[in-house]
Amino acid sequence: MPKSPWSTPAPKALRADGVDVAKIDTSATPGFKGDKKVGEALLAERREVLSDLQEKLYANGRSGDPRSVLLVLQGMDTAGKGGIVRHVIGSVDPQGVDHAAFGVPTAEERRHHYLWRIRRKLPRGGQIGVFDRSHYEDVLVVRVHDLVPPAVWEKRYDEINKFEAKLVDAGTTLVKVAMFVSLEEQKRRLAARLDRPDKYWKFNPGDIDERAFWPAYHDAYQAMLDRTCTDHAPWHTVPSDRKWFSRLAVTELLIDALQNLKLDWPAPQFDVDEQKRRLSRA
Repeated sequence: MPKSPWSTPAPKALRADGVDVAKIDTSATPGFKGDKKVGEALLAERREVLSDLQEKLYANGRSGDPRSVLLVLQGMDTAGKGGIVRHVIGSVDPQGVDHAAFGVPTAEERRHHYLWRIRRKLPRGGQIGVFDRSHYEDVLVVRVHDLVPPAVWEKRYDEINKFEAKLVDAGTTLVKVAMFVSLEEQKRRLAARLDRPDKYWKFNPGDIDERAFWPAYHDAYQAMLDRTCTDHAPWHTVPSDRKWFSRLAVTELLIDALQNLKLDWPAPQFDVDEQKRRLSRA
């Protein structure tokens, strides 16, 4: 078997304990010693592994297993969250995926506790849930733009930790990914959208305004990682200037989470030999 291009397994290389957000090299490939060609070839192989594991998770869910996996994607605009959904999650059976994208809260959502809309979108047993943005918007955007007093968002870190601990106790494995791009790379990606009519729909003029808040977002992300990277639901920081690497990294994190569930195919709820005999006579 060829030697793995991962010098350090992705879950260990990317874990966010002690990470200084201001010092993240967004073009780096932590733990990975291969180049783009090697990474893309490996991604194609690992997508097949992920697909097989997801099928086992889905099959067990159909048989009553309550366990699930929840992928939480957080990152500035253009960080590549949509690319993860398309190129990583897109490699598995869509029947086994519960996807939710959280934007600005609706009028109805604002009438409830901020976790209300999150609870309504949690993955069912046997599913891989995907949150494109999440409950962490309420300690990121809310903090940066002073949407509520500090006394309100400050208590949310502990509240989120307790919320996630209950999810884990109920059988959900959390894979939390914070994606980081450089200010320069974000500008390049925004410009690319403006150069292509087929990408205009992805462009939001407000993304340019948000660039002025970059330092404040760094502080908010730092606090998020420091306060909510727990043993039961750790954060992983993924440098995302290189799309091939971020997609490979998230694939590896999901594979690790699924392998840790030690899944096997569910036993049949019928007599296999009897059904073979019936089929032969049909």
